Amino acid sequence: MNFLATVAIALKALRTNTLRSALTMLGIIIGVAAVIVMIAVGTGARSQVEAQIKSLGANLMMVFSASATFTGARAAVGAANTISEDDAYAIARELPDAVAAAAPALRGSGQIVAGNSNWSTSFYGVTPDYFEVREWSLAEGRFFEPAELNGAAKVAIIGQTVATNLFGDASPIDQTVRIRTVPLTVVGLLAKKGQSPGGSDLDDVLLLPITTARNRVLGATALAKSRSVGSIQIKLIDGIDSKLAEERVRELLRQRHRLQPGQEDDFTLRNLTEILQTREESSRVMALLLAAVASVSLLVGGIGIMNIMLVSVTERTREIGLRRAVGARARDILQQFLVESITLSLIGGLAGVLLGVGGAQLVAALAGWPTELSTTAILLAVSFAAGIGIFFGYYPARKAARMAPIEALRHE
Repeated sequence: MNFLATVAIALKALRTNTLRSALTMLGIIIGVAAVIVMIAVGTGARSQVEAQIKSLGANLMMVFSASATFTGARAAVGAANTISEDDAYAIARELPDAVAAAAPALRGSGQIVAGNSNWSTSFYGVTPDYFEVREWSLAEGRFFEPAELNGAAKVAIIGQTVATNLFGDASPIDQTVRIRTVPLTVVGLLAKKGQSPGGSDLDDVLLLPITTARNRVLGATALAKSRSVGSIQIKLIDGIDSKLAEERVRELLRQRHRLQPGQEDDFTLRNLTEILQTREESSRVMALLLAAVASVSLLVGGIGIMNIMLVSVTERTREIGLRRAVGARARDILQQFLVESITLSLIGGLAGVLLGVGGAQLVAALAGWPTELSTTAILLAVSFAAGIGIFFGYYPARKAARMAPIEALRHE
């Protein structure tokens, strides 16, 4: 008997019991759909973490001033002003085999006014290295020029959120904004970054030369004399051990600040690369766990197929005997029942794909979770469903093939 004839007989047998076949496929349908949805949710979460890592900049490390204590109350990190621009330049100069760039930054906040519009945001005084460290490009305009940095020029580069709230759809380039009564000419518009891992809007920012922030906007004499900064953002060289680089930066700063052995650091180091890598690994593990849990339903569906196929073998014992009596080989019987089992699994798998794709889109729309459908995951789920059909269908098919023809014909 050729294979096509076997397939035709198997399909006819399935159509004879349509309701039972549909109920048998239900486990596979739910299993495949669950696998696709869970993998889509896990992949979407991992992609979101990767995007957040990219938005911060690759291989990023940050140095903050230590916290300070005033009349017994401990202030926030950065209150003591213990790091300076010179520390940033020393890090880049003395650790060239570990650090690609180091960017000092001064932070402030205030109301930005442009014409009749205003917006409250954070502003940062930065050097040109800031854009390299954060891997931040421009959507429009230009970066700061060296002469503007040296002369504390009244220029600014703004983020997309600030531009939208102050100028709407109009170009902000060459427009004037005021912050703390200081007029600034907008020379650049930052490319969109999105949200940080903490959920803050990275595009809600105004950047200006660090000299302008210190001398004109903040107007702090103490800051000007000490060249103190609030933070130093460091970009590590690709492939460097971030933990080793962190220790080298710590050692250099301790030497520069003349800290004795056993004395506490007067700065705080945060290795964002390790933190974000840990979070990415957690997302990957969660995605695998979700897929594993969903796969259990596929196994349940496979057990359902085996049970139904065993019932089918029992019901069709006389049919098996007649087919063997007229010349069908044991291989033909085995093939027929295997085809029925695989067909149930494949049809259930394809229906599960449709349900899973729709379910993933529904989760994204209703729950607001990021989902990302993967062709590989879909093909894997369908292949796994076919494998379930073969694995759980083999025993009933083998049982049918090994029936003695005479005993099968006598069966009532």
